[in-house]
Amino acid sequence: MKKISLRKCLVKKIMLPKEDLLRIVKNKDGEIKVDPSFVLPGRGAYLSKDKQVIEIAKKRKALDRAFSTKVDESIYDELIKLVERR
Repeated sequence: MKKISLRKCLVKKIMLPKEDLLRIVKNKDGEIKVDPSFVLPGRGAYLSKDKQVIEIAKKRKALDRAFSTKVDESIYDELIKLVERR
């Protein structure tokens, strides 16, 4: 029996399987990166694989709050591209 790993979406505030989420990570050097493989070390934050959710997160500066730092808008653009490719 496979264990389902759940994480909370910053925008929806609900627990979802990792497969339904995008991971963004802040490494020990303070660098923010998109982590599609879920393996990069550092503090992780999660957003649903939904363009609207990403746009809401951008508007609310959800990642800025999650990481206590300014997150470049290119991160949100990269997330939207990932969702649109699906």
